[in-house]
Amino acid sequence: MRIDLAARSARSPLLEVASPFVALLAAIVIGGLVIAAIGKSPIEALFVYFLDPLGDPWALTELAVKAAPLILIAIGLSFCYRANLWNIGAEGQFVMGGLTGGMIAVLTHDGVGQETLGAWWVLPAMLLAGTLAGLLYAMIPAILKVRLGASEILTSLMLVYIAEMILDYLVRGPLRDPNGFNFPQSVPFDDIARMPFLMEGERLHGGIVIALLAVALASFVMRRTLFGFDVALVGAAPKAARFAGFSDSRLTLAVFAISGGAAGLAGVCEVAGQIGQLQPVISPGYGFAAIIVAFLGRLQPWGILCAGLVLALTTIGGESAQILMKIPLDMTRAFQGILLMCVLAADVFTRYSVRITFARRG
Repeated sequence: MRIDLAARSARSPLLEVASPFVALLAAIVIGGLVIAAIGKSPIEALFVYFLDPLGDPWALTELAVKAAPLILIAIGLSFCYRANLWNIGAEGQFVMGGLTGGMIAVLTHDGVGQETLGAWWVLPAMLLAGTLAGLLYAMIPAILKVRLGASEILTSLMLVYIAEMILDYLVRGPLRDPNGFNFPQSVPFDDIARMPFLMEGERLHGGIVIALLAVALASFVMRRTLFGFDVALVGAAPKAARFAGFSDSRLTLAVFAISGGAAGLAGVCEVAGQIGQLQPVISPGYGFAAIIVAFLGRLQPWGILCAGLVLALTTIGGESAQILMKIPLDMTRAFQGILLMCVLAADVFTRYSVRITFARRG
């Protein structure tokens, strides 16, 4: 017996729309079986993970806060993935963006904590610097691929650990708060260096607005511009794109710049938003989780918006399950990994049909 995958001559629009929902359902079933295997109730876990947070105002606030960086990073990654280029290092670009933007807040801090030396321009400078830092950090694997043919998967992934070590060193050394009782953290950012909060006494900040604007802008670029057509054409038919005169090298640099810039901007919004200072760890894995968001959203901006909310919901639900059901928090990460595998499997069956042939004897 032989199992082959044959490319479908035409993709079914119904399957394209249904596949992420089927993948999510399959991941829930598999996750339920794992939870049952460790002696917990899958039905109770389903309510704690997906339904209980929707009835809690605090959880809904956290849902938006956690979804914003996921959406913003995934929007940038979608440009790479639509062009069949694989930026796996958004986590490192997120860290470098947050670090660079945060350094401006630290350097303009006056030591009193009420005002800053730079006044109104500090936050815009932080956002610009963080975006450029993420962009330039993403250029490293892009240039290595264009000039040397190096795998962007490996180079972008390895650069994640370098970024994390740089952040750890600076926060424990040159950027450490001298009045922070030797804790590895920077001085708290002044108010002028913080993202504006949307509601008094809440955690909702301007980064959420930036994420929504990125969704709208990406939707316009992908659907209404020549660059969006270029990205889609190179990803779907690279030979035809080269024949038509599109440059692979320029496109590689462009989409990596977009994805790195988006990740760096997300990093600044995170440190200037809910964190409010530099710490050895500023990301719980947003850069890697955003890969799941991008594919679960079918690399479409509005789909990514919905997928970001779903993945943020699993994170909040996982924290509740750890408290209420004593389910390890690693179970949430495992579920997100299962979800990614289910999404990829759904994509395979959407694009290919399975053929089983039996060898004849004699």
